[in-house]
Amino acid sequence: MGSHRASSPSSPSAEGQGLFAPAPSALRGTVRVPGDKSVSHRAILLGALAADRVVVDGFLRSADTMATVHAVRALGVTVEELVSTDERLVVHGVGWDGLREPEDVVDVANAGTLIRLLPGILASCPFLSILTGDASIRRRPMARVIEPLRLMGAHVSGRDGDRLPPMVIKGGRLHGIRYRMEVASAQVKSCIILAGLRADGHTFIEEPGPSRDHTETMVRFAGGKIEREGNSLGPGVIHVTPLSTDLCFDSISIPGDISSAAFLLVAALLVPGSQLTVTGVGLNPTRTGLLDALRDMGADLAV
Repeated sequence: MGSHRASSPSSPSAEGQGLFAPAPSALRGTVRVPGDKSVSHRAILLGALAADRVVVDGFLRSADTMATVHAVRALGVTVEELVSTDERLVVHGVGWDGLREPEDVVDVANAGTLIRLLPGILASCPFLSILTGDASIRRRPMARVIEPLRLMGAHVSGRDGDRLPPMVIKGGRLHGIRYRMEVASAQVKSCIILAGLRADGHTFIEEPGPSRDHTETMVRFAGGKIEREGNSLGPGVIHVTPLSTDLCFDSISIPGDISSAAFLLVAALLVPGSQLTVTGVGLNPTRTGLLDALRDMGADLAV
């Protein structure tokens, strides 16, 4: 193989595509990566549904996650942003029955997770909600969310033949269903789970393959009952038991996002003599693909 000459750190590469410099020494140390965005969304939503105050540590402050903060505020939930740290929020949960009809359209901005999870909460609320977002969100398919919610008894409609946002949701009494997902999706699954927690009767979700299980894990942590039949890495059936009381938890620590550590891990593997420790990252079964691939390539990794 031919060798590549690294450009001087003070001048662009020959192609003008960027700056390159050799590592001056081995990479050694301990790093903590930012919080997981998917878990940050869910922590705010579940915190809003909790019976009391919830302290959220490790929150990833981004445009998407702040859209979730703004959304629950529109529903009557107080969220404190502490001046001392960007990573800690306090959500004053009001329970499902404490949510209030928003005075205006709820704008999810570019938060794809929010536009698909929030309808599962609103489907059982006895008021009208309208959800919209930016141009990208308004092109996001929503039929896979609208269909199961309608089957559960919610009145949900969308633009372009109920396929796209904006969405109009008139919540009410729901009933449990057995629903088969054609495509594995953590967002669609989570929407149905959230609706199922407030339904009359149990809800069963058949998923054709694995997807992120953040919602199931966090609902269990907050006192809900969700079980899964089948191999965790294959097809399975998720069993949602309706809540008899509000969710109850007083704090949650959001793990770091393993995908944010990808560049650091690969860099440490490429530079001889490196030893890097990444702390506090989430290692759910469906979040370790990078680690599995690196191990298959002969990387020396320990968890």
